[in-house]
Amino acid sequence: MSVALAGSPAASSTQYEPLRVMIVDDSVVIRGLISRWIEAEPDMTVAASLRTGLDAVNQIDRIRPDVAVLDIEMPELDGISALPKLLAKKRDLIIIMASTLTRRNAEISFKALSLGASDYIPKPETTREPHAADIFKHDLLQKIRHLGGKVRRRVTALAPAHATAVAAPTVLRESVAAPAPAAQTVASQAALVKRSFGPTAPRVLLIGSSTGGPQALMALVADIGPVIDRYPVLITQHMPPTFTTILAEHLMRASRHPAHEGVDGEAIKPGRIYLAPGGRHMRVAKQGGNPVIALDDGPPVNFCKPAVDPLFTSAIDVWQSGILAVVLTGMGSDGMRGGKDIVAAGGSVIAQDEASSVVWGMPGAAANAGICAAVLPLNQIGPKLVRLFSGDRS
Repeated sequence: MSVALAGSPAASSTQYEPLRVMIVDDSVVIRGLISRWIEAEPDMTVAASLRTGLDAVNQIDRIRPDVAVLDIEMPELDGISALPKLLAKKRDLIIIMASTLTRRNAEISFKALSLGASDYIPKPETTREPHAADIFKHDLLQKIRHLGGKVRRRVTALAPAHATAVAAPTVLRESVAAPAPAAQTVASQAALVKRSFGPTAPRVLLIGSSTGGPQALMALVADIGPVIDRYPVLITQHMPPTFTTILAEHLMRASRHPAHEGVDGEAIKPGRIYLAPGGRHMRVAKQGGNPVIALDDGPPVNFCKPAVDPLFTSAIDVWQSGILAVVLTGMGSDGMRGGKDIVAAGGSVIAQDEASSVVWGMPGAAANAGICAAVLPLNQIGPKLVRLFSGDRS
């Protein structure tokens, strides 16, 4: 792990104030827990801890948060009602919706995404279960850091050259180091090593996504009707149970094709979308010579369950070089190792570009690994897939 010291050349590009986080939750236990986690991190601080959405709306001008963790169910003004009011007062506010794992709250979380929320996070049913609390902590801090960091990048890129820099913490961890300026990022993305598409016509489409994925997936499946008509589409989105059930319903409406959570042992057929169910890895296998879904209750991979790598890697035994994989927006590097295996087997990988990604973690990892045949804006991926599955190999 690289370490940069304040005042050193490496630290000159990483001088940022801690992210200001506003916690809005009617549970004093949850507020206290999240507050302790945030204050223990060098790159973020608690700007306010509030009990209701009304408190947040009334005080946001004074608090000036970068990120809000917003509970759904609160007295006086609930999260979904407070959301548009907060964004009206601070358009660049990153809002992460927090809710328990119920169908109603999952549906509200999807509505919140359409209203401008950046992401969602499921709260554990009890904070006394260490494993559940650890996962919640890890996911929440990563979302705050990466989503908040993207807003900070945009502000920094627009800041005058003579603006006074804010002193950085004495020690900066690799995960909190500031990204390159926008112009440098564009230049480096243009210089990414790309390879030719595999010579074999694709016979299946695999998609992996995480943060920002639900919105990206909805847009993508709406553009690839001709592909879905003739080929199976398998998707792993980092998402808990209940949420994947509702996402499948949204994908069915957006694509106008059958879409559902994969069922262990079911046959994989053209014309359908199969989504990895929350809490299970979705792999593929052969049964009687035909491809089938194989669900796996093993440990998390890349901190995720479901994870993208198990789907990507397992598909090689079924479709060999006839795989086209897409890595969409998301934190971390899930999908990169599986993508390497796909390319080694003769298949191809496309990654979403940085500008259109909510977080350029997963697609960035794939792109920087040199395994992608194309790195494209989201609105260009669908048309490209239609051409590739129609025989265009350019």
